[in-house]
Amino acid sequence: MAAHLSPCSSSSASFTPSSFKNKTTHFPKFITLIREGHSSRWVSQIRPRNRFQLKSSNGHPLNALSFHGDGNSVGQEQFEPRGKEGTFPVLDSKNVGSKLSITVVGASGDLAKKKIFPALFALYYEDCLPEDFIVFGFARTKMTDEELRNMISRTLTCRIDKRANCEDKMDQFLKRCFYHSGLYNSEENFAELDIKLKEKEAGRKSNRLFYLSIPPNIFVDVVRCASLRASSENGWTRVIVEKPFGRNSESSAELTRCLKQYLAEDQIFRIDHYLGKELVENLSVLRFSNLVFEPVWSRNYIRNVQLIFSEDFGTEGRGGYFDKYGIIRDIMQNHLLQILALFAMETPVSLDAEDIRNEKVKVLRSMRPLQLEDVVVGQYKGHSKGGKSFPAYIDDPTVPNDSLTPTFAAAALFIDNARWDGVPFLMKAGKALHTKRAEIRVQFRHVPGNLYKRNFGTDLDKATNELVLRVQPDEAIYLKINNKVPGLGMRLDRSNLNLLYSARYPREIPDAYERLLLDAIEGERRLFIRSDELDAAWSLFTPLLNELEQKKIVPELYPYGSRGPVGPHYLAAKHNVRWGDLGDEDS
Repeated sequence: MAAHLSPCSSSSASFTPSSFKNKTTHFPKFITLIREGHSSRWVSQIRPRNRFQLKSSNGHPLNALSFHGDGNSVGQEQFEPRGKEGTFPVLDSKNVGSKLSITVVGASGDLAKKKIFPALFALYYEDCLPEDFIVFGFARTKMTDEELRNMISRTLTCRIDKRANCEDKMDQFLKRCFYHSGLYNSEENFAELDIKLKEKEAGRKSNRLFYLSIPPNIFVDVVRCASLRASSENGWTRVIVEKPFGRNSESSAELTRCLKQYLAEDQIFRIDHYLGKELVENLSVLRFSNLVFEPVWSRNYIRNVQLIFSEDFGTEGRGGYFDKYGIIRDIMQNHLLQILALFAMETPVSLDAEDIRNEKVKVLRSMRPLQLEDVVVGQYKGHSKGGKSFPAYIDDPTVPNDSLTPTFAAAALFIDNARWDGVPFLMKAGKALHTKRAEIRVQFRHVPGNLYKRNFGTDLDKATNELVLRVQPDEAIYLKINNKVPGLGMRLDRSNLNLLYSARYPREIPDAYERLLLDAIEGERRLFIRSDELDAAWSLFTPLLNELEQKKIVPELYPYGSRGPVGPHYLAAKHNVRWGDLGDEDS
């Protein structure tokens, strides 16, 4: 069943987007910036701290002036600056009096405890947050400020490095954390939150970020209450929304329509944490900043592309939630499809968020409709191994015994454009498999007239080059090449040119949530999903999902802890492809 959205009409009869619009503000200094074909954009108002070294995801230092704000304005403010057209305000540090207020809605939930609060602390620990900031938790659970701090402290770690001041930094961070209990659909409770926020902001310019770590059926209630009662009156307000963004095209469009009654599009930050992972970030750098790759990034040299995701655990108590969505909605329609769009897009005009997202949308709209014969679904069954028993998916008490929800899926997708015509993009995602893995595998074509083909015997696939980007675990980029084994004979071997991140970059890689939270604070939306991207993604998968459910397609069973069902191998063979993750050396 689709998640029921809150009524859009609630308290909105005379309301026009956006409730988060702010008052006119004038700034004392201006510089001239000429950019043909683009609207003026206001300078970011976040003032970095002294040790701020991280760069934003568009490559510019975050302690430099940023012109990647909220489209035409910060938080969609309708500024009418003094001065001539084409001028932009510059903020002197002495004139910056703003305070950043971050509200985690659903603060008592697992996502907030395990990911969001630790990510905020990591940013604070690295001095990546503004000098003046506070964090508020909001949830239905009754809790004091001190109880919230105790809860948060159990998940905070000094994993970044072992500097001696870790405990001091943790204490300082916790002192900035506060809590307010309330109902998600209560305007009164959000008005009380607003009073507390204003007390902490002490009359200064306020920039407010709301992170919705809550079920999708209450997104609209929270946005309505926050927009009417707790939005910033003199700064920007932004809202981070977690997936799922609906179950299909219809519910997704309805959710977007409801959110836009209270928010402008550039205030909505739809988060897909996979886009914040280091190797996904590096994908465009690898392609567009290395001459060796861009010329071969097409159907002329690439035989197929594989996007592989696997988890070595089952639903683990989340069966009730998972059963409403399944692996296609949970992983393929968002994580893997977003990576595919980044991989296949044309060179954008610039690193500007809109330029990149425009190219991604073009890819999604060029994709051939998914056919049922190009899809395989599976579901894990109980299995005993090494004296230990593993449960089946339907053994979960929150899952119906007759559930047909897939926990595994594989699909062959095609992009009907000049660059990728005829190249199969194979996706594979599953739970309760033999390993945890997320990777992109690019298999190149055979060498025409290969002089050494007889040295490979009948298995010509081993003679092809393969580029692998391992997203997790043990981040790495490696290229498989053919190489002569030292000796008097002519024996060929397949070797890896390997960039193992842990060896090359000993410093621990930041969590994806750290990157995405920082970008949301900065107003950088390159790694967030625009509404037309979402529409195009659902348009691709909704007909397939409807057909699977209407025809009650029975998933192929596979043992817990195995490599998955057999069907994907036939699917790959149909398109003359061999899955690249089958070799033991890559497991």
